[in-house]
Amino acid sequence: MCLLVSDVSTDVSYLFLKGTEELILFGFPEALCIYLGKELAAIVIKQPKRSEATLFSSVWEEKSDIWIMEEGCSCFYSKMGTKLSIGLLIVLAIVLLMVRVLYVVYWCGKPFPKGASQSFSTLVVLGSGGHTAEMLSLLSVLRKDRFTPRFYIAAATDNMSLQKAHSFEDSVAEKPVVKEASSQFMKIYRSREVGQSYVTSVWTTIVAIVHALWLMIRIRPQVILCNGPGTCIPLCVIAFLFKVMGIRWSSIFYVESVARVKKLSLSGFLLYKLRIADQFFVQWPQLQKKYPRAHYVGCLM
Repeated sequence: MCLLVSDVSTDVSYLFLKGTEELILFGFPEALCIYLGKELAAIVIKQPKRSEATLFSSVWEEKSDIWIMEEGCSCFYSKMGTKLSIGLLIVLAIVLLMVRVLYVVYWCGKPFPKGASQSFSTLVVLGSGGHTAEMLSLLSVLRKDRFTPRFYIAAATDNMSLQKAHSFEDSVAEKPVVKEASSQFMKIYRSREVGQSYVTSVWTTIVAIVHALWLMIRIRPQVILCNGPGTCIPLCVIAFLFKVMGIRWSSIFYVESVARVKKLSLSGFLLYKLRIADQFFVQWPQLQKKYPRAHYVGCLM
């Protein structure tokens, strides 16, 4: 066995025990070679010639290149493994999110479990153009003791709806103390006013969404009643996201306006197609035939 040695720290006795027959010291002084030759007589000690030194150098460079290639492959596979792990985590998160959404959609519309609370905090969304009159007519037939406390929300530019809600609560309240404890009145920013440019509506939409989120965190209703105003869309979407994230389970009841005879309003269409509403009611049989998941309840006015 012939061995090339280029490091003075090499344990020569260890090489001898391994059965080395010839030891070539690369780059060592001749005096050291003669000394080692006397100490280890069984091993032939010699220095490489110029050609041998050149050969050793080329072999060493080839091994260095191989080591660099191996390290490069290791780094490549390590990066690939990291990217693959991140990709798998993202896919797993998406799958879990989809499963949670399907779970929420499946349980939407199911009746309240036995032993549920005797009263439910209720968010009532009001709107101009007849929406408030229809909503108050609906509230007049509900059990006030079951849907309390009640939170009335109208657009910030709608000055009449909250006044009508105040009058309604005054007419049904038995005691002033109960009235104040069972109802609250709030305003919400619109995403876009009538005639507003689409460029400026981007900023107002962001403000409206943030405001709606703050209101939903503050109220956290168990029941949401709405019948078509555009202000109900961000509130219902946030309520649905709260259900998906497990923050709060809010049952959304949407009653389409009596003015909608042949097709749904934009708000109703979005809530129906996205399956956000737990229960969807229409007041005309033509709509029920066109949208089979809706419930026909007749004219409520």
